[in-house]
Amino acid sequence: MELLIAVLIMSAFSILAYQRVSGSIWLLSTAALLIIISLSGIFSTLLLSLVWVVVVFSCSLLGIPGLRQHYISHPLLEKFRKVLPPMSTTEREALEAGTVWWDGELFSGQPNWNKLMAEPVPTLTQEERDFVDGPVDQLCSMLDDWKITNEYHDLPPEVWKFIGEHRFFGMIIPKEYGGLEFSALAHSTIVMKIASRSITAAVTIMVPNSLGPAKLLLHDGTQAQKDYYLPRLAEGKEIPCFALTGPDAGSDAGAMPDRGIVCYEEHKGEKVLGVRINWEKRYITLGPIATVIGLAFKLFDPDHLLSEEEERGITVALIPTDTPGISIGQRHVPLNIPFQNGPNYGKDVFVPMDWIIGGQKGIGEGWRMLMDSLAEGRSISLPALATGAGKAACRYTGAYARVRRQFNMPIGYFEGVEEALARIAALTYQMDAARTITLGALDQGEMPSVVSAIIKYHLTERYRKVINDAMDIQGGSGICLGPNNLLGRAYQAIPISITVEGANILTRSMIIFGQGAIRCHPYALKEFMAAQASHNENALKEFDAAIFGHVSFLLSNLTRSFFLGLTQGRFSSSPTNGVNKRYYQHLNWMSASFALCADIAMMTLGGALKRKERLSARLGDILSELYIASAVLKHYENQGCQEDDLPLLQWALDDGLYRIQESIRSLLRNLPSHPLAWLLRRLIFPTGLPYVEPDDKKGHAAARILLRPSQARDRLTADIYTNNNPAMAVGRHELALAMAEKVAPIEKTLNQARRDGLITGKTIYELAANAQEKGMIKEEEAALLEEMKTLRSQVIQVDAFDHFGAIENR
Repeated sequence: MELLIAVLIMSAFSILAYQRVSGSIWLLSTAALLIIISLSGIFSTLLLSLVWVVVVFSCSLLGIPGLRQHYISHPLLEKFRKVLPPMSTTEREALEAGTVWWDGELFSGQPNWNKLMAEPVPTLTQEERDFVDGPVDQLCSMLDDWKITNEYHDLPPEVWKFIGEHRFFGMIIPKEYGGLEFSALAHSTIVMKIASRSITAAVTIMVPNSLGPAKLLLHDGTQAQKDYYLPRLAEGKEIPCFALTGPDAGSDAGAMPDRGIVCYEEHKGEKVLGVRINWEKRYITLGPIATVIGLAFKLFDPDHLLSEEEERGITVALIPTDTPGISIGQRHVPLNIPFQNGPNYGKDVFVPMDWIIGGQKGIGEGWRMLMDSLAEGRSISLPALATGAGKAACRYTGAYARVRRQFNMPIGYFEGVEEALARIAALTYQMDAARTITLGALDQGEMPSVVSAIIKYHLTERYRKVINDAMDIQGGSGICLGPNNLLGRAYQAIPISITVEGANILTRSMIIFGQGAIRCHPYALKEFMAAQASHNENALKEFDAAIFGHVSFLLSNLTRSFFLGLTQGRFSSSPTNGVNKRYYQHLNWMSASFALCADIAMMTLGGALKRKERLSARLGDILSELYIASAVLKHYENQGCQEDDLPLLQWALDDGLYRIQESIRSLLRNLPSHPLAWLLRRLIFPTGLPYVEPDDKKGHAAARILLRPSQARDRLTADIYTNNNPAMAVGRHELALAMAEKVAPIEKTLNQARRDGLITGKTIYELAANAQEKGMIKEEEAALLEEMKTLRSQVIQVDAFDHFGAIENR
């Protein structure tokens, strides 16, 4: 009987924890259980009285706010303040930037899938679609990336003119200022399509629409600044650049040495209040040709002309490049991708106060402005460029693998090549899913700062993997640069995307979880803010509510992790009963396990977790894979649950779940407390490790999508530049793949005839000639094979030059 009562109590409390009931329900349930125990008569009167005393005392201490705050929360708050790591102003502003969206649900350990499924399907307006299919397509047809790179070392004048006339620099600028006022989805789609044709052109167009003066003006500029600059930026009359990075300050903006001193100087014949600035910046895209610089600097007021405060913080100003003291025009050469990029310098440059973005109200607001803009902009440009490269690899390398033959069969049919093709296809599916779902959130008004870091890092890393696989398949045709090489420049540009808008190593090891742990956790930020606040009653009340909510949250995720581990997610919620139901349930399990691991790491390591970057990186990897897997499921739903896409979906999700599992294993292996790590392993994976890498069958099905024309292939590679023009390499690939599919039945007939001993020959063309002599194939069929031979020869052709100097234009 005692054992039954014990099991009843444990089960009841586990259910309460699993369901995350309120404190009042806990107290009522405890009272009910105690009454049941009392009525059962299994305990002696003395023992029962002792139990009542302990329970009533505990419930009073925990249930009466005044007692709980005085005896529990206040001592905890004081201890928390002592161990709390110091937080700089820039760190605080980074934490507070943007919004929390689906990442918060994943951090909860109990994601509400109906919330994600209710998000609208991201869709271009008719105006946006017409622009993508019209001016963008026309621009792509004008771009000769070989000449841009090796002859012009820049975009040609007619392309610059076209970009200005069609307001490509004004995609984010409202129509009232002469801009296009496109959605984030349209912005991304345009960059992605252009990137599939020319990285140089894509970078040139994406930067003014990303982290640049236009975005800063829209959010924080004065009306006068907007009225003057936004129409000129939209029309391309002003070429903007944004100068943040310097020799001594990249990711560490707090170390920025560029200084501005508040002073009075003469400007246009009048004595005005302004700032005298000295700076040295580098890696500034569009810098060499810019007409206006968005400059970040530290502002000081030693003469107290503004206030008694001397250090005024990071500030941003818009400065015309013809202002005296500015040196501009030198160029960097970023891996031979010749978009305009270079250093600029300022020596005693005087800037009137009304050039500061936001005027005097914008003083000291620079880092907050940048973080808010980055929270949005980082979700668009580089993910678009990465996804465009992935789609190009799917389209072009898939066609090449079908057309290129060795040992009398397409190289794409070899299992080794097929393995790489599967990765190319499924990783690109992951990229496009994460890209479009995030863009949908942006267009609904979200600015998900943690999600933006996730997709910047993981999509550019997948870009690296996809292009490396594509280069392995292309072989010599991939490494020999020239007009026929469709992937060489994308390969060269990989480190650029890895480096800019937050270096990937730093993003993974310090930002994704470092920011996400505080920003997305339902209680951690509240605890931090209460601890940072003044020592008053309100701070104690806020901390009390947060810390006890946190305890309930921890117990819930501990219970959920164990129960979902025992059942491998079964019986948990799913928004569908279809083929994907089990994937949703597996992600429920992994979400609870992640939340548990995150809490244990933060509680046991405290402020030291900030310095344990590899542990932080692994936690960030788990959160990231949860997000990408969620996006894949939503993307599949958005596209109408197409059965032909199942191989991509299943490979992508199997890959994601395996990565999550291995990240958890790696995290637990490296926790300082080995007994705790052992216990967590048994709680999270009580029945063993369930996930393995995608199997060969799914890889085979995913790879075959790239090897033949189909709607699945078109969906996967939608909105990159293609045509059927035989004068262009992209057109020849399309024509050759279509022809390969057309002649496949003929080749099958010939190979079977050879196996039956009816014809002889070493190549498919010798077999065809022999078969035609014997009347086994028609003349038209033989003509198709000859046409295929010509197309194949064109596709596998590599460029050669009279001498190397001609290539470099030396």
